[in-house]
Amino acid sequence: MRYFLYCRKSSEAEDRQVLSIESQRQAIERSFADRADIEVVGIFEESKSAKAPGRPLFAQMLAGIERGEAEGIVTWAPDRLARNSIDGGQIVYLLDRGVLKDLKFATYTFENNPQGKFMLQIMFGQSKYYSDALSENVKRGNRTKLEQGWRPNHPPLGYRNCPETRTILPHPDHFPLVRRIFDLFLSGEYSPREIAIIARDTWGLLTPRGKRSGGKPVALATIYKMLGNQFYCGRILWKGETFPGRHQPIVTPAEFARAQKLLGRDGQSRPARHSFAFTGFIRCGSCGMMVTAEHKTNKYNSRYTYYHCSKRGMGPKCPERSIEENVLEEQFSEFLASLSIDERLASWAMAAVRDEEAGAKDILAVQQRSCSAAIEEVAAQLRELTALRLRRLVDDAEYLVERERLEEERKTLESSLARTSPTDRFELLREVVSFSKYAADWFSHADDAAKRLILETVGSNFSLTGKKVSIQAVKPFRSDLFLEPIPRLCRVVEDVRTFPPEFEHRARQLLSDVTDAAQDPHTQAMLDNIRKLRDRFQPTPQAHSEAA
Repeated sequence: MRYFLYCRKSSEAEDRQVLSIESQRQAIERSFADRADIEVVGIFEESKSAKAPGRPLFAQMLAGIERGEAEGIVTWAPDRLARNSIDGGQIVYLLDRGVLKDLKFATYTFENNPQGKFMLQIMFGQSKYYSDALSENVKRGNRTKLEQGWRPNHPPLGYRNCPETRTILPHPDHFPLVRRIFDLFLSGEYSPREIAIIARDTWGLLTPRGKRSGGKPVALATIYKMLGNQFYCGRILWKGETFPGRHQPIVTPAEFARAQKLLGRDGQSRPARHSFAFTGFIRCGSCGMMVTAEHKTNKYNSRYTYYHCSKRGMGPKCPERSIEENVLEEQFSEFLASLSIDERLASWAMAAVRDEEAGAKDILAVQQRSCSAAIEEVAAQLRELTALRLRRLVDDAEYLVERERLEEERKTLESSLARTSPTDRFELLREVVSFSKYAADWFSHADDAAKRLILETVGSNFSLTGKKVSIQAVKPFRSDLFLEPIPRLCRVVEDVRTFPPEFEHRARQLLSDVTDAAQDPHTQAMLDNIRKLRDRFQPTPQAHSEAA
């Protein structure tokens, strides 16, 4: 029988006495290495707590069992599979359905019968009880320690835990440096960024080393957290509650309150955060950071919105200068106007689509009939194979090999049938032409949300360099096809009107882009966005007929 091997280790308190993942694998191998009836077809090793559902590898393993990739699970102990009722219930339900046929444990013997499943549920319940009881004990211990004036777990930079007295003492090296950080900031002459640079380059201040991290220069975010941490003035903030601490404070409450005032955290109500139309999808062309925005007020009390690179920290500043929002909007409007497709070019492409699809319908119908017939033939062979197995004319090994081959053949044919389904390129082209015609006008009258939707529909890879925005138009919106004007839309040769080569080339390129976009899985989302915008702005029926 095929099995998945599952090992799990949590770094939390519940698993301090549990073997490591490597030790679990070794224990499993010692127990089942000589078993010829156990074929391990997949190994899942996960470092995540099982107190709550949501383990990605565990879910992936169960999905593989649902697909028939394995019929059993081998693991170290039942509590490796579940410590909550949902995951445990999933395992038992799979056993009830017969999808999961067996479980193997290195520390426990399981039999797939009513008594075995009953005992397994008891084991899962015991694991959940242990986890819940442990959580309550930890919470109770933390509460007692807080009421005594000591912070649970690791103290912030500047302090250390004393294992002998189980109290918190000043760190001999870091405590005076943290005091120096507050002194510099309270002087009003140094910003947090300047203090971070001094701490890194002059003092060589490093974060405390832990089991998995630490020993690195303090970052700018660390300085901000330190300046706003109540622990340094003798108070402990824990789970939304404040407790008086018995540790030695670094600053007085008055000094801490003044620091909060300098940081703008003096407890006064602040206005709501602003939302900006073009943040979140434009990157700086120099450093690759996202472009953010802020409101500014000049000396005449006029308000302006500026967009600039969001690069912060202690390194060199980004050389890119800020750009005013109205200038950015003008560039977006110019880009959208450049996408307007000439009606004669669109008409030529639509006529070509009609001609191609008229001839392609018969070919598509033949391909679909052929694929459907082949799928029916494979289904008949599967039924016949099942009948042969029931009559014991083929053994299990032959049956499984042949069934797997037929299933793969059926999946391939069904995929081919889906690919032969006709795509309405005419509808896509019509929507693209209509949208390109009205996009610039809609953008000028849209709110922030609609402006974002318009830009995200037609473009990608937005970047800002030298106060110029660069946009990569998605297919079938190709700005390089429409930015340059066609010299002459028609020529006269012996009184016969013909199209120049440039026109035909661009029309064929438009048709090619529409064909490529029709096969893109993201095209449906693009069409949905176009329809939402069209319904919102409601162009006149006459405009629709002109675009078509």
